[in-house]
Amino acid sequence: MGVGFGAGGVGAAGVVLAAVIGSVPLLFVALFVYGAGTATNLQARYAGTDLAEPRRRGLAISIAMVSTTLGAVAGPNLVEPLGSLAAAWGIPALAGPFLLAAAAYTAAGAALFAFLRPDPLLLARRLAAAAESTPEPSSTAQDAARPQAGAYVGATVMVLTQFAMVAIMTMTPVHMRAHHHGLGEIGLVIGVHIGAMFLPSLVTGILADRLGRLPMAIAAGVTLMLAGVTAALAPGDALGWLIVALALLGLGWNFGLISGTALVVDATVPANRARTQGSIDALIALTGAGGGAQSGVIMSAGGYQTLALAGGVLSFLLIPVLFWTRRGR
Repeated sequence: MGVGFGAGGVGAAGVVLAAVIGSVPLLFVALFVYGAGTATNLQARYAGTDLAEPRRRGLAISIAMVSTTLGAVAGPNLVEPLGSLAAAWGIPALAGPFLLAAAAYTAAGAALFAFLRPDPLLLARRLAAAAESTPEPSSTAQDAARPQAGAYVGATVMVLTQFAMVAIMTMTPVHMRAHHHGLGEIGLVIGVHIGAMFLPSLVTGILADRLGRLPMAIAAGVTLMLAGVTAALAPGDALGWLIVALALLGLGWNFGLISGTALVVDATVPANRARTQGSIDALIALTGAGGGAQSGVIMSAGGYQTLALAGGVLSFLLIPVLFWTRRGR
């Protein structure tokens, strides 16, 4: 994780350099490297569960998610002052936020190297081996270990919720601009959406521990369906209804991510956990990219209402999948 955050810091610095010298190829390469920081930030929610008791894993995930909220809320509000700072240093203003990103990622990586000791994953592996009264598994055995079926269920939950959330969220600003909403109103809707994605995490984690992973995954499907229906039926000039729709969209995503993450952790052991988690997050990222790309095609062909309803229906399919999985078990 320290190396991942360090790479993110290098990528952020590369973005600043690309802006200064006006190099688009360097910008793309730097943004690709910069993505390592985002990927590592997502992995932090898994790392928080390595030494958590099974009955408190949802809470451990939610603590990491709530911490993410601070940056998600503060970041957009720092764009203007950081742009002014960059301009004062002779750097293009839009590169200003990447100055903060370079410092933040580097500091995060250094903090992990210095203070995250003993390594929670390695310690969890030693504890698991001791509990079984067997030697610590070798790297070959670790690679060969396969997760339980619950990991695939958790991956399905997170993939479907990610696709639906990204598809609707991406096109909402375009839809609002087409109905003559200003940038301030668009910022308000997206701000409420982001807050709903992260702020409820602490409560969601507790509910996932007390009520169970599957009930919260079902709640994700229902909430996202309501978000899609609300967005589809809301008049284009009705700001209040769009705020409600995007708040439900963020909340449903939150339910799906935390319950899906907990399902993955429950279905893995320390020997195969990191590899499984990384593979699933890569799949989620590709799904989000696909959702963003397909959303424009769907909206162009059928309009925002069709896109919103499609996202809601897709999310609601989680429920029969989860019941089928439980019955098969």
